[in-house]
Amino acid sequence: MPRASRRKGDAARRHADTVRFVLFEARPAGLRFHQLVRASALSPHQVRSGLAALKDEAASKGWPPLIWNRSDGYQLGAERAALEAYERQVVSEKLTQFRRFITGTVAPHAAAHPNDKWVRHIVAQLNSIESTLDLIASA
Repeated sequence: MPRASRRKGDAARRHADTVRFVLFEARPAGLRFHQLVRASALSPHQVRSGLAALKDEAASKGWPPLIWNRSDGYQLGAERAALEAYERQVVSEKLTQFRRFITGTVAPHAAAHPNDKWVRHIVAQLNSIESTLDLIASA
């Protein structure tokens, strides 16, 4: 994902406008990345930058959310079921990343330094976050 400075620049905003226009034209269907590149006449890098900027801009302006799924690609303003499926997929993905971070980095650190106040604190907090994400993913 592009850095925040690139998502907020004038070029990124222009690319976001182009991507938004193309996705609105394709509604209710979505566009896969290569289709979005072709339809927008932007480079793949410009489309990625535009997608990142569009997500930020849509959230701040109350526009329909931008989602992605394997079958339809990128979509704006999807139905409730598609939004829920996307949210579950993202939470599940983040939960997997989070568990890998805990087991691969934090647990070995805790085993090596069991009396460290920082380690005890981070383990407690991360276990709480993992539990919450697990509840959301399984709900």
